[in-house]
Amino acid sequence: MPNIANDPNRKSWIAVPENSDFPIQNIPFGVFITKEDVITIGTRIGDCAIDMGALQQLGYFEGIELTDDMFMQDTLNDFISDGKKTWRLVRNRLAELFDINNPKLRENPTHREIIIFQVKDIEMLLPVQIGDYTDFYSSKEHATNVGKMFRDPENALLPNWLHIPVGYHGRSSTIVPSGIPIHRPHGQTLPNGETRPLFGPSRLVDFELETAFITTDANLMGEPIPVEEAEDHIFGMVLFNDWSARDIQKWEYVPLGPFLAKNFASSISPWIITMDALEPFRVKGPEQAPTPLPYLQQKGNKAFDINLEVAIKPDQTEETIVSRSNFKYMYWSMAQQLAHHTINGCRVNSGDMMGSGTISGPTENSFGSMLELTWGGQNPIQMKDGSERKFINDNDTVIIRGFCQNERVRVGFGEVRNTLLPAINLKF
Repeated sequence: MPNIANDPNRKSWIAVPENSDFPIQNIPFGVFITKEDVITIGTRIGDCAIDMGALQQLGYFEGIELTDDMFMQDTLNDFISDGKKTWRLVRNRLAELFDINNPKLRENPTHREIIIFQVKDIEMLLPVQIGDYTDFYSSKEHATNVGKMFRDPENALLPNWLHIPVGYHGRSSTIVPSGIPIHRPHGQTLPNGETRPLFGPSRLVDFELETAFITTDANLMGEPIPVEEAEDHIFGMVLFNDWSARDIQKWEYVPLGPFLAKNFASSISPWIITMDALEPFRVKGPEQAPTPLPYLQQKGNKAFDINLEVAIKPDQTEETIVSRSNFKYMYWSMAQQLAHHTINGCRVNSGDMMGSGTISGPTENSFGSMLELTWGGQNPIQMKDGSERKFINDNDTVIIRGFCQNERVRVGFGEVRNTLLPAINLKF
C-alpha cells in the first residue's frame, strides 16, 4: 500500500506557519481534551488540532475497517493494535481530506466547526496507556563518557556493551506528558567523605535527552521478533526526558542498576510521530565493530536524522540552549533493541514504550545530560541571565525539541517541557 501522505508537494487548506513541525506530511497522533471536557484522539496540522472522533462520527473514515468507537477513546492503544495497514490507511485518508485541492471538508463550515480546534484551546494528554517501559543504554558516546567518569577511563565501556543493547525495566506509572510539573525527589545519598547514607531531597537532578518508540502487539510469549521485521511493530516515536537523580543513583545502582533515581518521573512529548512520517529521513547508523551476533545483524539505513536540542529556562527569565545532538548517533538501532528485547520470548504489547537511552553526540556541546555537559559539575554552564548550572535548579524548566528536515519538508515532534518544583516537605 503506497504511503501517499508523505508526498512533499502536498499542501493543506489549513494554514501551516513557516518552519512548523506539523505540515500535512507529518500527521501525528495524540489524545487531547477540549474546552468542553471531551477527550478525543486527534491529529495536528500547523497550529490546529483535529478531532478524529468527530471525523469518524461524521463518516469521514468510511471504507476503512474500524470499530465504531476507535477514535472516541482516551488512549491510542486500540488503534495501535490494529497494525501498520490501518495506521497507513488512516494517515493517507487524513492527508487526502486536508489536501488543499479537496473541498469535501474545506467547504463544510458546520463540520469544520466541530472537528478543528486551535492548539492553544486544548490540553494534550498522555497518548497511550503504557503497560511496560524499557530504557536502553544505546549511545556509545554517552556510555563512554559515564565510564570515563566513574570507572577506568582506559576501559570506559563494559565488556558486554558492544555486543548487546543494554537496557533495564523502568516504571511506567510516573511517565507524564509535556507540561506536567515534577517535584525534586527524596532518597538516600552517600556524600563524599561520609560512611553512612543520608536521607533528603536529591541535590543533583538531571535531564536525559532521549527519544522513545511505541510498539504494537508484536508477538506471543515465547516468540522472538526478527530484527528485519522489528520496525513493522513500531507505531512511532516521541521525545523523552528520562529525569535522573544522580546522587541517589550513585549510591543505589550497584549491584542492580538505577531504581529510585529514575522512577520518580519521565516526560514525553504528546504527539506520536509515525514511522511512516519519518521514512524520508533514514540514514546509515554508526559502523558496528565487532560485528553483532546473527540475530542482531541488520541491513540498510536503520538510523534517523532527527535534530535534537535541550534548553533550560530559569524561572522568570529566557531559556538557554545547553545541548544540540542528533538521534543518528545512536549505536544500537530501534530494530536491534526490539529484536534483542524479544529474543528470549518476552512478550511486547500495544502501548509499550522503549526509551533510547541518553543521546550524546561526539562533541562536548552535543552531550545529552548535565552529568556530561558539566563533567559531573566541574564545568558549570552559564545561563543567559548570568546564573550558572551544574545540574537542574528548583523552578527550572527543561525543554527538549526535535525535528527532521531535508530539502523538501520538515517533520517535527514539537517539544517536551516540564518544570522541576521543590521537593515536597516530608514529615516523619
